[in-house]
Amino acid sequence: MDTISSLGSVDYRHDEWKVDVTVAGSQKGFMLPPGLGFNAVSEKARAVAKTNKMPRSYWTGKRCSSPTRPASFPTRRPPTCSTPARGDRDAAGGGTRPGVRAAQAPRGGDACRGHSLGLEVLCLDPSEYSPVLTAVLMPPGHDADKFRKIVLDNYNMSLGSGLSKVAGKVFRIGHLGECNELTLMGALSGVEMGLAAAGVPHRAGGVDARCSRWKSGDDEFSRAPESVKT
Repeated sequence: MDTISSLGSVDYRHDEWKVDVTVAGSQKGFMLPPGLGFNAVSEKARAVAKTNKMPRSYWTGKRCSSPTRPASFPTRRPPTCSTPARGDRDAAGGGTRPGVRAAQAPRGGDACRGHSLGLEVLCLDPSEYSPVLTAVLMPPGHDADKFRKIVLDNYNMSLGSGLSKVAGKVFRIGHLGECNELTLMGALSGVEMGLAAAGVPHRAGGVDARCSRWKSGDDEFSRAPESVKT
């Protein structure tokens, strides 16, 4: 299971769901610097790996699973097979802080999908909405990558790009990690200012409307956008 974006942001249970291999990273839900990869591997998967004859290009995990490898510094921490990263324990917080972030991520997604700016989102099925990321469709005739560059150049905010078939058609807003109302308001404000600077049709004042909903405690949003006004 690839949990690089979801671990620490949404409910995930490696043992209870009987997952054999979980792959995770440091730079998303745990909000650590990029570069740390960590896995959870079941006994079944470890047994299969011992008899697997397929070629490996780099890492097999055998060295890391050796009981005779030297302990990492400081010695009270579990040994690692490479330079140990610091901060992972604090980020995990014994399972407490990821739980807090998991509660925040869906709310951030609701805000991005509230259509406060009059734009459609890529996902059509509400049951498949991602709690950690929202892809927003650009209106016909407008390039998402040009819009993203305007936002980056003018407001020093980096939006995610569309991949493969939707390259240039969508931009992505991440709402995971320590993402609260104030953080997301900054992101949405940058999007609205960028839309205006790029001449993209949108509903002006959408961020103010979103802020008013939050202040009133109203977290209900319409799934379908109203008529777009420039």
